[in-house]
Amino acid sequence: MIKINTLQDFYKTMAATRQVRKKMVAEYLQNSRISNKGAIEDLKNALNALENIPHEGNSFILKIDAQKSIKVELGYEIDELKRDIAFLENGEEALISHLSSIHPGYSEQVQQGVNFLNEKNIQNLITDRDGTINNYCGRYRSSIQSLYNAIYLTRFARKKVKNSIVLTSAPLQDPGLVDVSTTPDEDFIYAASKGREFMINGERHQLPIAEKKQAMLNELNDKLDELLKNPAYEKFGLIGSGIQHKFGQTTIARQDVSKSVPESESQEFFKSVVALVNEIDPGKHYFRIEDTGKDIEIILTVDSDKGGTKDFDKGDGVMYLNEALNLKIENSCNLICGDTHSDVAMVKKVAEQSKDMAVIFVTEDKKLMNEVLESVPRNQCLFVNAPDILVSIFNELALK
Repeated sequence: MIKINTLQDFYKTMAATRQVRKKMVAEYLQNSRISNKGAIEDLKNALNALENIPHEGNSFILKIDAQKSIKVELGYEIDELKRDIAFLENGEEALISHLSSIHPGYSEQVQQGVNFLNEKNIQNLITDRDGTINNYCGRYRSSIQSLYNAIYLTRFARKKVKNSIVLTSAPLQDPGLVDVSTTPDEDFIYAASKGREFMINGERHQLPIAEKKQAMLNELNDKLDELLKNPAYEKFGLIGSGIQHKFGQTTIARQDVSKSVPESESQEFFKSVVALVNEIDPGKHYFRIEDTGKDIEIILTVDSDKGGTKDFDKGDGVMYLNEALNLKIENSCNLICGDTHSDVAMVKKVAEQSKDMAVIFVTEDKKLMNEVLESVPRNQCLFVNAPDILVSIFNELALK
């Protein structure tokens, strides 16, 4: 029986579900069934342990140490385990029925997506992860990819695409994209830190960073780690994105999806981080700061085509991957998927290289839709309401 009392217990349990799911994904893709019923029991035990964490309303309480505790929402972790168990015990149709019941217009949107992609010979799939092909989670480290999601995506990657790339702003590993993925490693290229680093067939590659810039980023990371030792600020390393030392970039949370930190404290911490960055880079030549309201992104600059410097974006990452992996974007049919403003950079860069492309964004935001449509004709774009719908489109196409 699994018992979860501490944040460490929680992360350990979630990491164990990743190992179980990854093995089951490989077996299910090969045999369309799971022979080891004990593995399903492992998922049930993990679910039971999560549901039995002490809670107040929708907030679960986890101890950080003997004196301190933190309130967290576990909707993603619990819901995805329930879906995986339903998928394995009741069959794929049961899961589809569930998804249809929670997403208005599910069947219509899936069919629309199938029609949209049906005749396309996709060479390169380049997609964001969170909010695009994976449901959002309150903490990156515990956002373990569900089994059904991995099966849907892998079917599509194997049958319909030559190169399947997941491109995220998160770190690559320890912890990062690789540590939360359950898809077979040989079917996907994991690109992290906005594409500055990637892993293919277990081998890591990276875009070189100038020695001076790396030294400054190292200094920043050391000082941020020191800042988080301050009792007033340590919570920011534990909520939401926590602190993520990426390749060429650092992300640190100042708020989470449940807004567990008072806004005054969040603002005070933000000002402290900005002051620290300005202390290291007073001329603002080497770092750019982006504030999402939940995360503070501190990004090493790169040289701009127009002269001067700019922050490294996902479009720059796509161009690095194109060269490093010989994707031949300019001569291929490319499918780009995203859900936020930062993903539009991928659309813009690919549109500059090739007219043979399709774009699917998971959004209902009219402003974001218009941003996408500035780069791509309307008949080359599709907008859907949820990651579940996008991965269901992929699954339907793979099974056709």
